[in-house]
Amino acid sequence: MRCAIADVRLPALAVLASALVSGCGGNGGSPPVPAPSASLPPDPAVQSVRVATDPFANPSSQHATQVEPSAYARGSTIVAAFQDGRFVLFGASGIGFATSFDAGATWTSGALPAATTISQPPGQFDSVSDPSVAYDAAHATWLIASLPVRLDAGAVPVALVSRSADGVHWGDPIAVAPGQPNSDKSWIACDNSASSPHYGNCYLESDDTATGIIRMNVSSDGGFSWSGVRVTLGGATGLGGQPVVRPDGTVVVPIDDFDERRVLAFESRDGGTTWSQPVLVSAITDHAQRAGLRSNPLVAGAIDGAGTVYAVWQDCRFRQGCAANDLVLSSSTDGISWTSPARIPIDSLDSGADHFIPGLAVDPSSSGSSARIALAYYYYPNTACTVATCALDVGFVQSADGGASWSAPTTLAGPSNVAWLAQTTQGAMVGDYIASVFAGGRPVAVYTIANPRGSGPFDEAIYVPKTGAIPTALGARRTSRGEHAIPGIRSDHAPRRVRPALPLVSNE
Repeated sequence: MRCAIADVRLPALAVLASALVSGCGGNGGSPPVPAPSASLPPDPAVQSVRVATDPFANPSSQHATQVEPSAYARGSTIVAAFQDGRFVLFGASGIGFATSFDAGATWTSGALPAATTISQPPGQFDSVSDPSVAYDAAHATWLIASLPVRLDAGAVPVALVSRSADGVHWGDPIAVAPGQPNSDKSWIACDNSASSPHYGNCYLESDDTATGIIRMNVSSDGGFSWSGVRVTLGGATGLGGQPVVRPDGTVVVPIDDFDERRVLAFESRDGGTTWSQPVLVSAITDHAQRAGLRSNPLVAGAIDGAGTVYAVWQDCRFRQGCAANDLVLSSSTDGISWTSPARIPIDSLDSGADHFIPGLAVDPSSSGSSARIALAYYYYPNTACTVATCALDVGFVQSADGGASWSAPTTLAGPSNVAWLAQTTQGAMVGDYIASVFAGGRPVAVYTIANPRGSGPFDEAIYVPKTGAIPTALGARRTSRGEHAIPGIRSDHAPRRVRPALPLVSNE
C-alpha cells in the first residue's frame, strides 16, 4: 500500500473519505559486451497480451486500472494477483487474479471474493491493497495475501489471506491477527522443502504504518489459521520485506529500513517462533523518478535451489551525480553475510536511462554458479524527461550464472505515457512491484501497461508475453566486473519516512 492513513496527514476522516472519492554482478564470465546508449523497441517476438480486466464500476475508484502484480509459479502453474480499480488515496476496489496452467500461454482471470464492500460477495473493508502470492506444497494450497483498509482508522487484521486448491476458485479471506492498526507492504512465502523441519509453514511479513515495527505471522495449516504478531529482536522497523525460505527451513527476510535508506535482512531458524536482529546488507542511494512516477527503492528478494538469497533494488551509486538508477544485486549464502552490491549491466553508465521497480525470480531447480535469474523492471530510456515526454517501458534481463553475467536487455512493452497511469497521493502508479517467475523451467514476466485512454477514463491493465516464456539470447553476455561506486554519491531526495536508527550488524 505504501501510502497509509498515517502518511497522508489530512485533518479529518471526512477529508480522507472525500479524497478517496475525489480522484475517482559478480566476477567471472566473458568480457563485457558494449551496451546500447538508448533503449530498444519492444521485441516483436514478445507481443504482450492482456490477461485480465478491472471488473468493478464503483464511482469512487479509477477505472479501468490494474496495478502492482505479484506472482508465484509451481511447475507450469502461475498465479498472479493485482489491484483492481485503484483509489487515489490508497488501495483498490478489490484484488484480481490471473492463473495459467501452461507456463503463461493461456490465462483464466477473476476477482477475489469478500474483501471490500465493493467485492462480490461483499466484505467489510473500504479498500484493499498489496497482494502477494505463495503456494503451500505441504497442504496443496494457493495463497494470496492482501492488506485491508478502513477509513475510520479502526482496528483491522494484519492481512487477509485468500485460499484456493486450484488457483481459480477462491474462498472468503482469512483474517490474520485481527484488532491491529493498518499494515503496510505485506508479503507471503511458504516452506516447500520436504526435508525442512518446518515444511508446510507459511510466513507473512508486514509493518505497522504508525510505528514501522516489522510484523511476522506464521501459519502451519495451509493459511487457515495464523499466529499472533511476532517481532524481531529489538523490535526493528522496516518496509517491504520479502521472506524467502532456505532448504534447511531458515527464513530470511530482505527488507528496506523504514526510511528506505538501507537494505537489511533478518531471519528465523525455529519456524518463525523468534526472529533475529537485522543485519545491514547495504546502504541505498537512489534517484527520484521524473514526471511524478510513484517509485520507491523497495528490495526484491529471491532464493536459489541451494539456499543462496538474492536481493535487487534500484540505486544510483554508479551514476555521476545520482542522475539515474541502475539495478544492483547483492547475494548471501547464509542470510547474514552479503556481497557488495554489483551493478546489473543493462546498458552503459552514460546511457541516460533510468531503471526502477525490479521483479526478481530464480529458477528453483538451479543454484550457485549455474543459478538462472530472471529480472523484469520498468525504465525510462531518457531520465531527463517530463510528464509529456517520459516514455515508460518494461524491460527484462536474465543471468545463467548466478548474476556473474547478464543477457542483453529485452524490451517487453512500451512506451506508456505517465499521464495514462492511475493517480495516487504518491504519484502516477504502475505498482510498487512487478513480477517475474520461472514456470516449467522458463522465465515469465507479469507487468502493467497503460494505453491511451480513448473514450474511457483509463486503459491500464495486466499483461504478459503472448508466448508465456520470454525469448532471451544468453549468448551475448555482459558483466560489470571492475566497476566501482562513485565516492560521495547521495540520494537526490529526502528520506520518505524516518525512524530512530537501531543497532545493526554491518557487512560494509
